[in-house]
Amino acid sequence: METNLARLSESAHERLGDYPSVWFEGTWYRSADLRARAARVATGLRERGVRPGDRVVVIMANCPEVGITYNAVWRAGAVVTPVIFLVSAPELRHAVENSGAVLIVTTAEVLPKVKEATEGLDLPVFVVGANYAELEAADPGGIVERAPDDLAALMYTGGTTGRSKGVALSHRNLAHVGAASRKRSHVEGLTRGLLALPLSHSYGLLITVGGFYAEEHAPSILMRWFEPQRWLELAVEHRAQVAAVVPSMLALLLRFPLESYDLSELRRVYCGAAPLSPIVAQEFLRRVPSVEIREGYGCTETAGLISSQPDGAPRLGTVGKPVDGVELRIIGFDGREVAAGEEGEIVVRGPNVMSHYWGEESAGDADGWLHTGDVGRLDDEGFLVIVDRMKDLIIRNGYNVFPRDVEDVLMTHPAVAMAAVIGRPDPVVGEEVVAFVALSTPDAVTPGELTEYAKERIAANKYPREVHIVDAIPLTSVGKLDRKRLRAAITR
Repeated sequence: METNLARLSESAHERLGDYPSVWFEGTWYRSADLRARAARVATGLRERGVRPGDRVVVIMANCPEVGITYNAVWRAGAVVTPVIFLVSAPELRHAVENSGAVLIVTTAEVLPKVKEATEGLDLPVFVVGANYAELEAADPGGIVERAPDDLAALMYTGGTTGRSKGVALSHRNLAHVGAASRKRSHVEGLTRGLLALPLSHSYGLLITVGGFYAEEHAPSILMRWFEPQRWLELAVEHRAQVAAVVPSMLALLLRFPLESYDLSELRRVYCGAAPLSPIVAQEFLRRVPSVEIREGYGCTETAGLISSQPDGAPRLGTVGKPVDGVELRIIGFDGREVAAGEEGEIVVRGPNVMSHYWGEESAGDADGWLHTGDVGRLDDEGFLVIVDRMKDLIIRNGYNVFPRDVEDVLMTHPAVAMAAVIGRPDPVVGEEVVAFVALSTPDAVTPGELTEYAKERIAANKYPREVHIVDAIPLTSVGKLDRKRLRAAITR
């Protein structure tokens, strides 16, 4: 089985030929042109010292150059290091320094943040629409051979300086999930796709690699970022048949008069990255009766995929069954595997599981089982239900938010004595970030001022939209933050 991602992309081009493959902001991009540009950029990268195994940071909003750059990096034998453009400058600097990146590719709207993050670093930066053309000026070259277990992507899971971890994904990891995803999800004749997910997210990378296994022309309507009304307009204009979303996108779409848009061509909506509210799902299905919502489940450490809906009608409220090659168990709190219907931690093993965290030797336990930290259960037919998360991770709009990251930022304010952050269920974004703060001096700062303070120092998807100033942060008997009591306080 071929695992070299550059060769898989090349095989897809040979199989499908030249066709209009990507529409972006009014322009169609042909597959042959995208391939030729990637081959030239790969040479340009090599001429600038990028060697096999080197990490190249890619921080861009969606555009055709994201896919071109990914393919070019893989053709050069290097490692794609995608960073979501919403990150703060300190978070970006951490990813750059921790990964040992040798080069950055970005776009004009992100360039000021890149300059701030790389101040004092001798690191070349190429900007789409500016000096990126210098990379394309080279002659196209061949593909560097890579072994299945060689690194293909290094994805940072979230966090501020010093805490976010790089998930090391091999060519084998990504090739496997790409093939498994395509096999499980594709329906012949359903080819016109609408994509607004960030290609820098593990979900977006999964979709990218899944396209390497296409057997028919599959034009993609690419949005720079998600805008609900524009999404609906493009779905109508291009008669979109499939779309990939996170739950908050569906919730936002429900605010619009869906019945006024002709969505009769839309057949499948693939939803992942966070739990989907049954109320949101049922209302969307009621208002767009042509569609099926098919939920899946994965995490960055599993290259974005663990389970998805098998053939047949989707079972709402579940995330399907494990895909080919993936073993899944539910482990109770006593460490033993539980029976169907019982809850426990989800652990998985298979070729989708990361090789390691960057700087560490291995992933999972001694037998190769990865502990996801998620609580779930299997029903009698083997469908997986996600119950909760064992960790305190907050998922807002499909993005991971670690409470400690937000707490540490708040604690840098001179008036803050202690901070605790939790997630509050929200019908639109999935979970909202809520902070509780005890002040060192009463009335020294307002909740709004603390929100703005955090907003300036942390990624846009992470800062708390809601801040409560309290007399004291509740602690457990062993001195830990008592998040259970805080959650109870906001549900009363």
